[in-house]
Amino acid sequence: MSITTEQLAELLAGIVRSQQAIIDAIESESGGWRNTHLIPKLNTAANTRLADARLLDIPSRVLLRSQSRVPMDVATITRDLTAALGTVNTAAGTLPVAATKPAVAVAAAAAVVGVAAVANAPSAPAAPPAPAAAPPDDDLNFFET
Repeated sequence: MSITTEQLAELLAGIVRSQQAIIDAIESESGGWRNTHLIPKLNTAANTRLADARLLDIPSRVLLRSQSRVPMDVATITRDLTAALGTVNTAAGTLPVAATKPAVAVAAAAAVVGVAAVANAPSAPAAPPAPAAAPPDDDLNFFET
C-alpha cells in the first residue's frame, strides 16, 4: 500500500480536527487552559524556532495553527510535508529534491523515458566543504567588568 502526500495531509488534518475537539472540551471546562498550558507546550513541540519544519514538527505545527482563527488547509499541509520529506511531485511521480537540480534532472528524465544517452550528461562539480565555525568569543559576558 502506498499513500500520497495529499492523502497523508488529509489524514493529518483529520487527526488534528479530532484533537481540536478535545482541546475545545477542556477549554470549555477550564477557561484559560489553552493559553496557559497548551500553547507554550505546543510551541515547544512544534519547534517553531526552525524556519524549515522537520517531518517530526509538522503535526504539532498543524495543531498549533488550528488554535488560531484560520487553521491550515490541506494544500498548505501538503506543501509542508513535501518540503519536509524532500520530494517534488512531478508527472513522472515523486522525485527527491536532489533530482530537481539540472544535471541530475536530466539523468532522472532519462530513467523515466529510458534514453541511455541522456544519462551520460556531465554532472555539476561538487561544492568545496564549508569552513569550520569559529570558536565562541569569551568577551560576550557583559556583566563582568
